[in-house]
Amino acid sequence: MKKVRLTKQFDFEAAHALDGYHGKCKDIHGHSYQLNVTIIGEPCQDPSDTTLGMVMDFADLKKIVKNNIINQFDHWLILKSDSRFAGLDKINERIRYVDYQPTCENMLLEMVQILLEHLPENVRLHNVFLRETARSYAEWFASDQD
Repeated sequence: MKKVRLTKQFDFEAAHALDGYHGKCKDIHGHSYQLNVTIIGEPCQDPSDTTLGMVMDFADLKKIVKNNIINQFDHWLILKSDSRFAGLDKINERIRYVDYQPTCENMLLEMVQILLEHLPENVRLHNVFLRETARSYAEWFASDQD
């Protein structure tokens, strides 16, 4: 059987601050993010299955990403748990504290972990791409993890 890669693209808005960083990103600022999720697998060959010919239904992939990633990042302020901005949640409910410096790279790694926990067994995560600005992005490839 031949393997096929599927990619679904998502867009969301989020803000963050990089405490301890020496540049302007140390202060709260936001980005329009683009997330691309690519999976790999074999198209279903079971004629009685409604997903016949599909590696995975795009709608199912969308549901996984939306419920487990987009809902945790879109229009949220992402801060390190010991951020100097801690306490803003008293006046703004859409603040999410994390145990890592919320760089593009670390946010991507959290998203990869979430995907690995929620994807069905018949597909593998191939790569994940997170664009932070028009000219800056981070990528994760399963093949690089060996």
